[in-house]
Amino acid sequence: MRIYSCIAIAAGVSFLIRVLPLTLIRKQITNPFLRSFLYYVPYVTLAVMTFPAILHAAQTPVAGVVALVVGAVLAWLGAGLFPVAISCCAAVFLTELLF
Repeated sequence: MRIYSCIAIAAGVSFLIRVLPLTLIRKQITNPFLRSFLYYVPYVTLAVMTFPAILHAAQTPVAGVVALVVGAVLAWLGAGLFPVAISCCAAVFLTELLF
């Protein structure tokens, strides 16, 4: 019975988080700080979900860190998604061969 109450509470909280902003905020948001905060929420959420997976996807944490560094450098230099992904996979492969 406890599991059903936990599921109901989680569903209620999830529902309220999504519905309350739609019902309470009717006019356009003009506050620059709030607008910039809301603009970056999806990117931060994606980063928070992806970062631990990068470090723990490989067999050794060193390979994950090497892939993270390779991917960050290539993305910073303007490489596209496919070259970054292939380079990260190659970095993990080579790092795991060495360690």
